[in-house]
Amino acid sequence: MQKYLTEIRWGFIFTAVMLLWMWCEQLAGLHGRHIAQHATYTNLFAIPAILVYVLALRQKKLRDYSGTMSWKQGMQAGLVITLVVVLLSPAAQWLTHMVITPNYFLNMQAYVVTQGMMTTDQALEYFSLTNYMLQSAIGAAIMGVLTSVIVAFFLRSKSQH
Repeated sequence: MQKYLTEIRWGFIFTAVMLLWMWCEQLAGLHGRHIAQHATYTNLFAIPAILVYVLALRQKKLRDYSGTMSWKQGMQAGLVITLVVVLLSPAAQWLTHMVITPNYFLNMQAYVVTQGMMTTDQALEYFSLTNYMLQSAIGAAIMGVLTSVIVAFFLRSKSQH
């Protein structure tokens, strides 16, 4: 467990950054009066998400691997961070939708129905806490693996031949 403290810490940091992002979206009105722009602006979360992985793997390389890290070591560290984020994602979704922005689902359901994007039944099923908990865990796993592959590649130490 001790050897994974860096990854565990950064998994919690990632989750905190995601919750802060949700709070900022809510404050900006993207979960209410500007909900039509939500789909566009929420994708910008990729920037801080990637930055967190870069900082995490950079710290892992410098502190835990004395400045020399292989792609495999970086990937493994990224996958542990991803596992922590996946495990925390249901709780993060609960906090997001019960504390930070409790009207998000109602607002989004109303928006997609009035825009003709979904029927009422489809909107109720899709925009629900259970569905978002599942989607966030799957999304965190997929994006975490992809981000880990790419960031580990760029942060790996070059061969000393």
